[in-house]
Amino acid sequence: YGWEAERAVERAREQAALLINSSPKEIIWTSGATESDNIALLGAAEAHRKHGDRIITCVTEHPAVLDTAKELERRGFHVTYLGVDSTGLLDLEELRETLDDRTILVSVMTANNEVGTIHPIADISQIVHARSPAVFHTDAAQAVGKIPVDVDVMGIDLLSMSAHKIHGPKGIGALYVRRRRPTVRLHPLIHGGGHERGVRSGTLNVSGVVGMGEALAIADREMDENAERMEKLRDRLQKQLTTALDGVHLNGHPEQRLPNNLNVSFDFVEAELLMKEMPDLAVSTGAACSSASLEPSHVISALGFPESRGQSSIRYGLNRFTTEKEIELAAKQTIHGVRKLRKGSDRPEAAQPAGKGGEETSR
Repeated sequence: YGWEAERAVERAREQAALLINSSPKEIIWTSGATESDNIALLGAAEAHRKHGDRIITCVTEHPAVLDTAKELERRGFHVTYLGVDSTGLLDLEELRETLDDRTILVSVMTANNEVGTIHPIADISQIVHARSPAVFHTDAAQAVGKIPVDVDVMGIDLLSMSAHKIHGPKGIGALYVRRRRPTVRLHPLIHGGGHERGVRSGTLNVSGVVGMGEALAIADREMDENAERMEKLRDRLQKQLTTALDGVHLNGHPEQRLPNNLNVSFDFVEAELLMKEMPDLAVSTGAACSSASLEPSHVISALGFPESRGQSSIRYGLNRFTTEKEIELAAKQTIHGVRKLRKGSDRPEAAQPAGKGGEETSR
């Protein structure tokens, strides 16, 4: 029975490796991208501490990276948080100037989980490796299975991914750890048994691993087709919102973004109230993993926008099962909700101007 389970786990490892162009031996199973981020940052920092104490990351990273970076600061490491422009892209020249021979780790996400902006990972990696001995990590939880990710072409040393972002089971993820050119060493966070090359001990979630492998294989086969379809549906939703309503602002890069992500802000509307007007939609205000928080999005704030824009932002996440009918429903409920809230606002400027406002037309 153990051999049968092992074969299933190794097949899944091959499926994961095939999607990102790595060796199966470079795939470490974890409980999700949050654990993968923790292992990557804490493990790499401790393993390379003798070479330096400087770490570089970005202000728009997922809390799994930002909170881990704060923990590294408590352990005596010096962390630099690079800013971004109004589209969510970091300044490559600032990165170049920040690097030095004491930098041991750089972590920049492939695609932002809130606004969908895609960073030029290959360019970032090239800069990092040309100017420092640092290990380069990327949180690719939002990107893997949706856009092409090649660890060799992109020069990635450590990569985090999660199954449930591509319709796999929750509670399972993986960490890619480069074994050659260079060999990346990590201090383990969990001890006991030496599982997963000694990086992550503990009995594997075999059913979760198998489910993740199959989800990755499906994503690999259907990526181009799904990306094209989701992008068309996303653009259709955006066009309907901006045509029917004034004061709609796209958050993130207008072109360099994930095909399934649409994050927009509505002037004079609180996102929390708008969500209550859209009972049939599964949307979030900011990061889905912390959508219960009333704090404004740290990502929208990092783009340089006022707090009001973060408080009025809604994130629509499409997937390969999203239909045209659902897009129509999303547009209809959003438009109705925004008009209702603006009409009831005590701010005169919230009133919809003639031409785009008026009564809602039947569709």
